[in-house]
Amino acid sequence: MSTTGERFERAVQIMARLRAPGGCPWDREQTFDTIKPYTLEETYEVLEAIDNRDWPELTGELGDLLLQVLFYSQMASEEGHFSVDDVLDRLSNKLVDRHPHVFGDVKADTPAEVLRNWEALKAEEKRKRLAARGDNQAEQADGAQVVDAQTGSEQSVLAGVSSKMPALMEAYKLSSRAAHVGFDWPEMEGLFAKLEEETEELREELKAVPALHSKGQSSKGKSLGKGIAGSGKPQLPPEVRERVEDEVGDMLFVLVNVARYLSLDPESALRKTNRKFKRRFQWMEERLRASDRTPQQASMDELETLWQEAKQQEKPA
Repeated sequence: MSTTGERFERAVQIMARLRAPGGCPWDREQTFDTIKPYTLEETYEVLEAIDNRDWPELTGELGDLLLQVLFYSQMASEEGHFSVDDVLDRLSNKLVDRHPHVFGDVKADTPAEVLRNWEALKAEEKRKRLAARGDNQAEQADGAQVVDAQTGSEQSVLAGVSSKMPALMEAYKLSSRAAHVGFDWPEMEGLFAKLEEETEELREELKAVPALHSKGQSSKGKSLGKGIAGSGKPQLPPEVRERVEDEVGDMLFVLVNVARYLSLDPESALRKTNRKFKRRFQWMEERLRASDRTPQQASMDELETLWQEAKQQEKPA
């Protein structure tokens, strides 16, 4: 039976063969930039398989994600930048260096202590790299606070939080970094108070949009407009749109902090809600299809009734 190392080497050799002359035309024409979208797609498919606890599917998706590493490493090797061996050496060394409580004599008995050591080690690694390069700019990598090699000034603790990642994830990482240096709510109630504050500020801005207040309201204050989740939305005037967008962003940022405070992943939470909404809405569509109708042909009251029925379908007996 093949060892793990032999299996890995086989995958590396297959990737090299695909990129070699006479290999796959599609693989041979790819570049770092053309592969990037696939990397993001494969990452989300891994997350989907984990959320579904679909172990056979996760096995395949992890293989697809590993393929991205092999692809980038092969292209880098062809251009003389680095090889997959360099990637593995860098990873192994990092794991050992950043776990001195396992491979050294540093003491860390709790996850919090491990995290503090990890952040300190990352900062020290960056100081050494910058000093070795004589670089006078902060590296945009892990985001730990580093010292400018030329000026000795400290860089922001937020440096390195990539703006390329999904906005919810970016907000989570930004607020986490700030929390690590003490900029955080002391208790959960503070977050709820902040959410109420941001909600009120949004309401104040929306008072400039009469369409939201003058029509389509029932005696209970619920919109009687067609559609669920505000599909019959009014158009915001240009002079109001930017301010409203700011307030909505502030609300979302507070909600991300609620998730962070509870040690929840906001991306994962929203993905689960998205799937739940999709599942319930499609159940409604099936019910309407049975009577040869579409959601557009149903009244708002009927749609609301079906929505409540869809929710009841998912409750445990």
